[in-house]
Amino acid sequence: MLLLGNQVIKLSVEAQHALIETYSSQAVNPPPHARFCAKTPSCVITVYNSGKVMFQGRTAEQEAAKWGDAIQKTASVPKTTLPDGFSEWSVVGSDEVGKGDYFGPLVVVAAYVSSDNIELVKELGVKDSKLLSDTDIKRIARDLHVTIPYQKATLHNPMYNKMQRTMTQGKMTAIAHNAALSALLKKLDQKPDAILIDQFAEKNVYYRHLSAEAAVVKDDVFFSTKAEGLHVAVAAASILARAFFLKEMDRLSQTTGITLPKGAGAKVDEVAATIIKQHGIEKLNEIAKVHFANTKKAVRLSELKR
Repeated sequence: MLLLGNQVIKLSVEAQHALIETYSSQAVNPPPHARFCAKTPSCVITVYNSGKVMFQGRTAEQEAAKWGDAIQKTASVPKTTLPDGFSEWSVVGSDEVGKGDYFGPLVVVAAYVSSDNIELVKELGVKDSKLLSDTDIKRIARDLHVTIPYQKATLHNPMYNKMQRTMTQGKMTAIAHNAALSALLKKLDQKPDAILIDQFAEKNVYYRHLSAEAAVVKDDVFFSTKAEGLHVAVAAASILARAFFLKEMDRLSQTTGITLPKGAGAKVDEVAATIIKQHGIEKLNEIAKVHFANTKKAVRLSELKR
């Protein structure tokens, strides 16, 4: 295809998720430094890790214009500013894992780190989970389990796929965050100074997702991207969530007899195709997020292998 146009825009986290869901059925393997790529008959859409979205092709300008309202809305949203000394406060941090992985559940953990425990938690090796190996994650999580209060909310694949029929992934993620936060706050013997959620949606969108929930955590809640670096409570929550995700991936791998890869790339398509051939497509509902474009790719691959 001859690429005649080129448009680059910047979208909020929530707008990125909405765009990805819109084009998920046309997804292709993304290039380096990109989290998503889709190919329509007249345009290639690439979402980069920086939040920039590139539209290339004959209808690039028209496709980019569809997201113009989202650009304007996010332009007026002020950057999250935390109070002075926030990193030393007693805080509940909340983060999720598994949202971009085809195999495995969506796991949210809310963790409380009091000001008295901040240095101890740091000494355990808690930092940005992306800088840690899976072995480190599991080791640190074992120590955190007996050191700080936390609560997890897990959407296992059968429930995830059932909920996804009537709601977006963003809404499911918001519901899981609220459930973990509500449960943790009920069992704490002291009120935290604040709650910090690693931002996956704008604040107003997050609470709109929760409009039908009976109880919603709203007091002293802050949202920020890259929150793992802003308070150790979010980093601890992320590590615990990753550890639970890894444990579930190991369990699911045992049920299939195949090591399930993380992410949503070409290797995932190959493994999913093998599972379809060995166990039938119904098995994917038990172990995967079936609305991902990987499902259609795996079906095609499995048919080619016959």
